[in-house]
Amino acid sequence: MKKTVFIGALTVAGLAAGAAAAGTMDDVKTRGKLNCGVTTGLVGFAAPDASGEWKGFDVAVCRAVAAAVLGDPAAVEFVPTTGKTRFTALASGEVDLLARNTTWTFSRDVDLKFTFTGVNYYDGQGFMVPKELGVSSAKDLDGATVCIQTGTTTELNLADFFRANNISYEPVPIETNAEAQQQYLAGACDVYTTDASGLAATRATFENPADHVLLPEIISKEPLGPLVRHGDDEWADIVRWTLYALVAAEEMGISSANVEELSKGTNNPEINRILGTEGNLGEMFGLDAEWAKRAIMAGGNYGEVFATNIGENTPIGLARGLNAQWKDGGLQYAPPFR
Repeated sequence: MKKTVFIGALTVAGLAAGAAAAGTMDDVKTRGKLNCGVTTGLVGFAAPDASGEWKGFDVAVCRAVAAAVLGDPAAVEFVPTTGKTRFTALASGEVDLLARNTTWTFSRDVDLKFTFTGVNYYDGQGFMVPKELGVSSAKDLDGATVCIQTGTTTELNLADFFRANNISYEPVPIETNAEAQQQYLAGACDVYTTDASGLAATRATFENPADHVLLPEIISKEPLGPLVRHGDDEWADIVRWTLYALVAAEEMGISSANVEELSKGTNNPEINRILGTEGNLGEMFGLDAEWAKRAIMAGGNYGEVFATNIGENTPIGLARGLNAQWKDGGLQYAPPFR
């Protein structure tokens, strides 16, 4: 199972080195659109709506970057990728940015030659089972068949968990969330395992969500975030600080509703630096003064993006938890804009 996560590492690394040779921001500006790699469809995170428009928590990162760089949050070409195809798509230059529930790990950062630009969702791997199975703990799953996406960190996590608890399982390999959902509902597997956020998003699409239970165990750390190729620090900085602009905006009370008013100037120097009325932060990486203002206007601050797409008042129903601001006991924390 370990091989599926690392397969083609040298090839991917070689592609990444070549694709990063040219400046990504120049490519994006010349093209007039951002090519953003997303999942093949995970409601709440990245999925096309009935009219074909991509929406979701990860989609919002793509739109914020497009707004910052191109001045238009709609100037995005969304490229669906699976657990297997996502890294090749980024390394080859097919996409400029990967924003699809991807876990930051040592090997992906170092061996595959990618740069993770931050964490937009702190997650952990969980388990979903039909309520009628009568299981209340993952430790009761001895002998179960388990649907699991190939080419993901969940494969090794699953093997480690069952081995540590001296229980066995039979894997049912799948490539996309849609396939996992189909197989799980058809009874081809007793259990579906992936990031807990993904399980909540998947369950929300079921005809009878209450018939399915998320078990209490979280068996791993899964820091999810956008990533780019090694070798283009300017582009990595733009993606990183666009994400941090959304996080800092929530902390400082900048929202889509008041950003226009605040951008006229405030008595808070850091707000002024973020919104471009003081200093020259945008100039430092080749953008104008209002890059962050546009990013915030695209879909709101981090809290607004969370609440709109996956929060407790959506069908996904996720609490902020670890993804609350640091001052509220969470892990979301933006470095200073100075």
